[in-house]
Amino acid sequence: MPPGAGYASPRTDGLSIASLIIGIFSLVCAWICLGVVLGPTAAIMGYISRQKVATSGGAIGGGTLALVGMVLGILGFLASVGFALFYFSYKAPTK
Repeated sequence: MPPGAGYASPRTDGLSIASLIIGIFSLVCAWICLGVVLGPTAAIMGYISRQKVATSGGAIGGGTLALVGMVLGILGFLASVGFALFYFSYKAPTK
C-alpha cells in the first residue's frame, strides 16, 4: 500500500456550509435589513448542524463551519437591528 493512502477524511455536513454562506449574506446585507431574516436562519442551521456533527461520532465534519455560521448569523441580525434603530431614530422629520 502506498504511503498516505487508506483513510478518507470525514465528509463535511452540507447544513454547516449553508449556515456559513447565509451567515455571510446576513452580515453583508445587514444595511438593507435582510439580517433580520437571514441571521436567525443561519444561527438555527448552524446549531442543528453542530448537533449532527457532535452525534455522528466523527463520520461527519464541519463543526467549525457551523459555529462560524452561527456567529455570523447572530452578528448579522444584531447589525441589522442596530442599523434599523439608528436609521429610524435619526431620520430627519418631514413637514
